[in-house]
Amino acid sequence: MFLTSWILGAAVILCCVSWFLLGRRRRRQGEPPLENGFLPYLGCALKFGANPLEFLKEKQKKHGHIFTCHVAGKYIHFLTDPFSYHSLMRQGKHLDWKKFHFATSAKAFGHGSIDPAEGNTTENFHQTFIRTLQGNALDALIEAMMENLQYVMLQSRAPKPNTWVTEGLYTFCCQVMFESGFLTLFGKEFNSNNDKNLSSKQETERAHILNALENFKEFDKIFPALVAGLPIHLFKSAHSAREKLGEALLHKNLLKRDNLSELVTLRMFLNDTLSTFDDMEKAKTHVAVLWASQANTIPATFWTLFYLLKNPEAMRAATKEVQSVLESAEESISLDGKHISLNRKQLDNMPILDSIIKEAMRLSSASMTFRVAKEDFTLHLENDFYNIRKDDVVALYPQLLHFDPEIYSDPLTFKYDRFLNEKGEEKTDFYRNGRKLKYYYMPFGTGIAKCPGRLFAVHEIKQFLALIFSYFEIELVDSSVKCPSLDQSRAGLGILQPSNDIDFRYRLKC
Repeated sequence: MFLTSWILGAAVILCCVSWFLLGRRRRRQGEPPLENGFLPYLGCALKFGANPLEFLKEKQKKHGHIFTCHVAGKYIHFLTDPFSYHSLMRQGKHLDWKKFHFATSAKAFGHGSIDPAEGNTTENFHQTFIRTLQGNALDALIEAMMENLQYVMLQSRAPKPNTWVTEGLYTFCCQVMFESGFLTLFGKEFNSNNDKNLSSKQETERAHILNALENFKEFDKIFPALVAGLPIHLFKSAHSAREKLGEALLHKNLLKRDNLSELVTLRMFLNDTLSTFDDMEKAKTHVAVLWASQANTIPATFWTLFYLLKNPEAMRAATKEVQSVLESAEESISLDGKHISLNRKQLDNMPILDSIIKEAMRLSSASMTFRVAKEDFTLHLENDFYNIRKDDVVALYPQLLHFDPEIYSDPLTFKYDRFLNEKGEEKTDFYRNGRKLKYYYMPFGTGIAKCPGRLFAVHEIKQFLALIFSYFEIELVDSSVKCPSLDQSRAGLGILQPSNDIDFRYRLKC
């Protein structure tokens, strides 16, 4: 037994030494400074994952504005100078923004490759999302979301009049936004206009959606591991949850629902006409749509409402703005079944809420922008140039930008009017070292790969807040509660979740 253990230990040591001597990448002339890390395959992954912001700050201080890190089998060139971001955006000839996203989607959601070059589908997914989440299509989504938010808040889960309800703020945001968003994208099982058993069907519908929410959360917990390359079969409950979500979104089940969004209707048509996917693979592309619509919107909603509850001045300013817009729209607030209606133009006329949402997302966003090198090429930056190898990744980590004290004074403090100018309008002038920045706020990415659903996401949060202010009294259970820390396990994926929930209470206004 001792001899066997000794042999195994010696073999592991020998493998590590061999990797250190032969497998480690060596920096070539003209390439960025290189950090291999000490662990085979993982490289710097553990240090990066523990605290990405501090890790990158440390390497930036050591190496300058560009450096290469070996992370989980990938060599990633981190570009940290915001004045060089435009250089990356202009490299479409040499850099592919789709390859990483296509591969990640297939790994995480379990469908075949959606890269047209692979032959499974000829759908242009990015164009599908732009067509159905922007322009005129956005108006219909906003209208549906407004109706569904009020249904969920006032019928599906409304408290009794004059009764305070205490629960977790994140739990509340999660349930309201998920149920409303699910109904908006995937329609309803019932027709509210002529259904004799409406109440019973609504209860059944809500039970199904809350069950989908539990499956969503179980799957979402291990999403970072899937992106890192671990197979989902290592996570039995998460794998089961993903399969159940897929079953719920099979085309045969979606066809039974009323008021499907244009996004889902078009995706079903394109799946059936342009792809060779089987029924479950088609459903899993809808699971990807569901995840993309919820995974960042839910925590963004939480952080926005939490910061408002912690800042009475911000709450007063936001409430006043919403009341003003409602009055201009001649919308009255009542609990007799008449719903508030705010269209896209009216929601766009809320610069204070815009600033509040931006500030909350600035403080909580840890997205990454990725580009994959199609070939060996030379990356020309503002004052330097570097050689990049084929299949290497070039990345931006905007949290470095968002927390830069030269751009945002006192960057860790929530300032609700940070994105407002002296006239109370949107502020777009931000500077570093006396130079105006083109890129200063990037929670949704940038360039051609910028999130196509960003406009809908911001409007959803505005609608949520406008309705909360209109129908409810809300307060934190402990007004002195500290801001929860950010869950760093999701760094690189978008808006970070809170490490713990915060108790609040609410009741309907009389």
